Amino acid sequence: MSSIQCGRNAIRQIVQGTSIRSSDGAVHPLFHACQGVRYRKLEVILTTNIEKLGKAGETVKVAPGYFRNHLMPKLLAVPNIEKYAYLISEQRKIYQPQEVEEVKVVTETVENKMKEYETAAKRLDNARLVLRRFINVEKLRMRATKDEPIELRSPVMKEELVSEVARQLCVQIDPENIHLPNPLTNVGEYEVPLRLPKSIPLPEGKIQWTLNVKVRCK
Repeated sequence: MSSIQCGRNAIRQIVQGTSIRSSDGAVHPLFHACQGVRYRKLEVILTTNIEKLGKAGETVKVAPGYFRNHLMPKLLAVPNIEKYAYLISEQRKIYQPQEVEEVKVVTETVENKMKEYETAAKRLDNARLVLRRFINVEKLRMRATKDEPIELRSPVMKEELVSEVARQLCVQIDPENIHLPNPLTNVGEYEVPLRLPKSIPLPEGKIQWTLNVKVRCK
């Protein structure tokens, strides 16, 4: 209400300070509106929200008599001319209250959490994590047979698995969720046990959750 009253006071000062002379080349539209010159419709700018007509700042067309007898005396609207249009736009920038976005808080239930955990566990169990690592070239040349494992230059630690799970599978887990007594030191495929909450139901035929990891040469 304070912003509307301030805008109306400013408009009142402009209206009172406007002088209309017959010698002017163009007659002020406000003069026509007040003297009863009949137009089919008159374009005006609303200074406040009016039901079934429009919102503050909008340009609408009304009958000249309605504007002259109702809207203008109460400063509910002004003629759509450059002076008033600029004034209304500036007043709205200064005094228009900012709309506060309503945020709905959705309470996360235990059931929803368990569904999320189960979905993440199934994704880990069905996916394959692929890692590329440099191999130890010197030990590769010293192999007696081709069946001997290819040793990595640096072993794969538990923290690396956690990082790659987040990057490749988009699942956040903690190092405690991976059971890896010894780091992965050779090229090959591994089935790494996972330590997940017992409340997550296992698929039929499985004893524990696992993560398939394949380490390849880089």
